[in-house]
Amino acid sequence: MQQSMIEQFADFARPVLDLPVVRRTRRNHGLEHATIHILSDRMRNLRMAGRSTDSGFILMGEAPTEMVESAVNEALRRMRGGEHHLAVHPNCGTNLVTTGLLTTSAAMLGFTGTSRRDAWNRMPAVMALVMAAILFSQPLGSSLQRHITTDGDPQDLTIVSIRREQIRLPFSSEPMTVHRVVTRSS
Repeated sequence: MQQSMIEQFADFARPVLDLPVVRRTRRNHGLEHATIHILSDRMRNLRMAGRSTDSGFILMGEAPTEMVESAVNEALRRMRGGEHHLAVHPNCGTNLVTTGLLTTSAAMLGFTGTSRRDAWNRMPAVMALVMAAILFSQPLGSSLQRHITTDGDPQDLTIVSIRREQIRLPFSSEPMTVHRVVTRSS
């Protein structure tokens, strides 16, 4: 079976992707996504964001701590059971960055070499390029997640602790709920 360009790049980048700090971050990123998938199935209208590091991840958004603990443990169990697809999430920042990069590049390409006056005449073509970039960016972002930014196989990843905190954000009168999930892995 022929490899995609993303898979070929991942193979080329394997020495970096397999560095312990990168590997742990990718596994935590996958577990973060799997947890959000499970929480989304349990809580309709869930608004949650996450951020992963080599030592775990945080979930920002309102959810009962017991439900977060249950979702994290279920996510880890299901990923260990082979459900590696849970590591890919449609609202991941990888998808957003991919879309931003491709649409900006398409617009820049479409307007290259034009005056301001001629730019208006190119607008329909540029819009078509941008829309094509948006359509192409969705599967590309998912592929980048699957092969580069997440790892769907948690291997020896274990949960150390899950803590709920309230943090104050600038320009907001309401505190934000954050769950810190600390993990350990070799």
